Amino acid sequence: MTNFIAKPANSLSGNVKVPGDKSISHRSIMLGSIARGVTEVSGLLEGDDVTSTIEAFRSMGVDIKRNNGKIIINGVGVDGLKKPAKPLYVGNSGTSMRLMSGILAAQSFDSELRGDESLSGRPMDRIIKPLTEMGATITSNDSKPPLKISGNQQLKGISYDMPIASAQVKSCLLLAGIYAEGNTCVSEPAPTRNHTENMLRGFGYKVNTKENKMCLSGHGELKANNIEVPGDISSAAFFMVAASISKNADITLNSVNVNPTRTGVIDILRLMGANIELSNHREIGGELLADFRIQSAELIGINIPEELVPLAIDEFPAIFIAASCAKGETTLSGAKELRVKESDRIQVMADGLKTLGIECKVLDDGIKIFGGEYLKPSGAIKSHHDHRISMSFAVASIRSKFDIEIEGVDNVKTSFPNFVELANYIGMDLQEV
Repeated sequence: MTNFIAKPANSLSGNVKVPGDKSISHRSIMLGSIARGVTEVSGLLEGDDVTSTIEAFRSMGVDIKRNNGKIIINGVGVDGLKKPAKPLYVGNSGTSMRLMSGILAAQSFDSELRGDESLSGRPMDRIIKPLTEMGATITSNDSKPPLKISGNQQLKGISYDMPIASAQVKSCLLLAGIYAEGNTCVSEPAPTRNHTENMLRGFGYKVNTKENKMCLSGHGELKANNIEVPGDISSAAFFMVAASISKNADITLNSVNVNPTRTGVIDILRLMGANIELSNHREIGGELLADFRIQSAELIGINIPEELVPLAIDEFPAIFIAASCAKGETTLSGAKELRVKESDRIQVMADGLKTLGIECKVLDDGIKIFGGEYLKPSGAIKSHHDHRISMSFAVASIRSKFDIEIEGVDNVKTSFPNFVELANYIGMDLQEV
């Protein structure tokens, strides 16, 4: 087990590019694999989660190679996947498991999706239920992985109202809808990231969007498309918070994805008083990009607007660190989804903040954080092998007068392989032990 020792830092500066967007990286591999023709992907996130997706599709007969920093996918078409020789292991990647279930539910062969210990404890009923309505046959371990998916099931399109806003559920059903008879429509109670819809259109597949409802017709074809993956705003969030809480910071993050369904973290930090400037706006492959300049700020506690919660769901561990350094009280509600991520992120973050002497009150669907001074840690921070917990508490060291030890940081490489290198480059003092 690898740990971080995060030492106090005085000032931050530098110009960096964060790794490619994880969500877009996953989807580019999946859609490129079932498209006809050769898809080239540049800027792909080279983390463990995306590698799991690549290996899964290789196991199903897709030729995927690396060449001059690009990923070359020789797509096999919608009906070209082959039965894998063994269960498909996707490690810690919930995105891989949930989205691939939609594709696998319609194949002519049986398949099985397995994950690591953490993923094996995460709920899958939210995709099993609607896929079963479409005609899929899936068995599980009490709605948790592994998932055994039967082949030769004829799927039919359905109209599904999601009870909880989830881009993974929406994407799973739209991917299943490619194979289904008739129309598949998914309605969401609040906006979620729309990378799947954008990318399907980029591959020539028609998706109709009207307000909160996405619809497509089955049995179409995807045509190969070249993709440039922008920087991941979820990774950028750690450095946005780092610069905001630093006493002396001025950093620039280049080519970050600013898709409107992902920018909740910017809105929340600005409401707290963060000094974030966006410039050089442009569009590549249907995704919006910008450069960020973040300077030190005096943050204040806020009531986080509930409409921003789905737009920042992955960034809340970092936002909690900002809240702990803000003046006054920050309250989050309407975020029950955080309890079923790689860890129960509400409880795990609260436990870690209390280790640093920060007062918190855990709510059923959120948390109250009372900003204050970090005290000498009462022990090591337990990350529960959640990459975003690990990186968030590494960022907390910027305002600490004491070293912070974070246990179980191995999974950082699933989403941000060069986090330590870039953190130290901008002025943090982070060691792996």
